Amino acid sequence: MSTVPKNKIKRDALVAATINLVNNNGFHATPMAKIAKLAEVSPGTIYLYFQNKQDLINQVYIEVKTAFSAFAFKDYETRFSVEEGFENIWKNIAEFKLKKVEAALFLSQCDNTPMIDESSRQEGLKHLHPLLDLWERGKKENIIKPVSPYMLYAFSIYPIAFLMNMQERGLYTLTPEHIDEAYKMAWNSIKI
Repeated sequence: MSTVPKNKIKRDALVAATINLVNNNGFHATPMAKIAKLAEVSPGTIYLYFQNKQDLINQVYIEVKTAFSAFAFKDYETRFSVEEGFENIWKNIAEFKLKKVEAALFLSQCDNTPMIDESSRQEGLKHLHPLLDLWERGKKENIIKPVSPYMLYAFSIYPIAFLMNMQERGLYTLTPEHIDEAYKMAWNSIKI
């Protein structure tokens, strides 16, 4: 029988507590003491795993971004056409945001804060290379608009976060039909 080491359980509890508190209170209203209390560990235990709050936030960001990327590209193959590849990745991202709401909300918070340091942001961007490479191929093949990857992301991927937030607030329900409509709008926004 395999058991999870105690230190892994504590670290995972700290990560989960950080995500929960940041999502509900924001970065600045999430002190280390609250994180420790929610994780049910002593405040000093945090420093066995993280140097300080900045290190904790950056490591959690990279961990969540890695999981997000693994999910987004889980069944993507470079042999796909640009449109087929984009649809595959886009729908995986939508599924992640709808099934892993806490993680998705945390990433959304991270996208809009100076709390994440630049080296951690760059590390997080490395995980998006399959999408960036697909867009670059699409530009070369005259399929994707020749604009910045930031523009492509803003108009095709970021709206999923908005829809997820509206669903979380109970203002909108994303049905499979809505997902298909949203995908078509995303594709139409970036294709030539």
